[in-house]
Amino acid sequence: MNFGFTEDQDRLRDEFRRFLDERSPMTEVRRVAETGPGYSPDLWQKMGELGWLGLTVPETYGGSGLAWIDLVILLEETGRSLIPSPLIGHTLATTAILEAGSEEQKQRWLPDLALGRRIASVAVVEEDNVYSSAAIRLEGKPMAEGFLLSGKKCSVPDPESADLFVVAFRSGQAPEEVALAVIEANAPGLDARAYPMIDATKRMGNLNLSEIQVAPDAVLSGNGMKANAIDRLLDAGALAVAAEMGGSVDEALRITVEYAKQRIQFDRPIGQYQGVKHPLAEMYVDAESFKSLVYYGAWCFDNRPEELPRYASLAKAYATEAFVRTGVDSIQIHGAVGFTTAQDIQLYFKRSKWGRPMFGDAEAHYERVVAQRGY
Repeated sequence: MNFGFTEDQDRLRDEFRRFLDERSPMTEVRRVAETGPGYSPDLWQKMGELGWLGLTVPETYGGSGLAWIDLVILLEETGRSLIPSPLIGHTLATTAILEAGSEEQKQRWLPDLALGRRIASVAVVEEDNVYSSAAIRLEGKPMAEGFLLSGKKCSVPDPESADLFVVAFRSGQAPEEVALAVIEANAPGLDARAYPMIDATKRMGNLNLSEIQVAPDAVLSGNGMKANAIDRLLDAGALAVAAEMGGSVDEALRITVEYAKQRIQFDRPIGQYQGVKHPLAEMYVDAESFKSLVYYGAWCFDNRPEELPRYASLAKAYATEAFVRTGVDSIQIHGAVGFTTAQDIQLYFKRSKWGRPMFGDAEAHYERVVAQRGY
């Protein structure tokens, strides 16, 4: 593995950053976050036209054919700008279809998803909020053709914006008998509802399913669907959230450093005091450390899948702890003014609260790493 980004990847980051700075400055982020959909359809469409929504989708299906490490660059930049969008859920649903779908299913769904003509999301976890294929309880009752689904999915990204959902369910009694179904948002018996969030730039909700009929051609069947495919999808989710956190921590640190240079106390900028300098240095070290884990995890996704579970967990655990600590310390350095809505730093603090439980908190992932080592 090359531990440095290539010139092409650096140019890709510059392109992402320029676009987001121009099209989604913080004033626009605040405005869009207060709208009903919680994202800008025009901006979403433009991202699709630029190829960002199908970054890892092969060109055969209308995508850009890049790797997960390239996707991480995009996610870092969207995390830096706090852009409100259905990107993470959409990316994971696209990944699920790409990896677990048949050729016919890929041809049916991927081109529209890659171009942003349709929005997708994932519905995997349930009320216990455990991110594992073993925790799936939604039962698929066999019919003459397909399955009948009734139950509830929780922590679903952007439930009211999605046109289709990739839903995990149990297709049999054996532990490995799990499957993914692609269900249209307008399917009879499907109710998708968002709930209030402390972070207005994110939309989350529940998916209620009442006797949803899933035809055989809507069940992802490529490569013999197994439990480890769902766990791999959850690892991808943990990596994606950790990547967004990397960009958010970088920007929170930049904002706080600038404030520390300008805020005068006892005739000196507060950034000159050790009580401020040391936390800022620790934020930087934390950010660079967990981003290295994210980069390696993204490389493992494409090149060394057997190591993905370990490094996805390490990256998400470290990123969660670092982001929460950065949010708290940044507010502390700003003082009471940091809590006011006029300050941008409070938006990053709120984003850390959203990211903490998504695809598993730090404790859950550390326990998983220990279990992987057989201790």
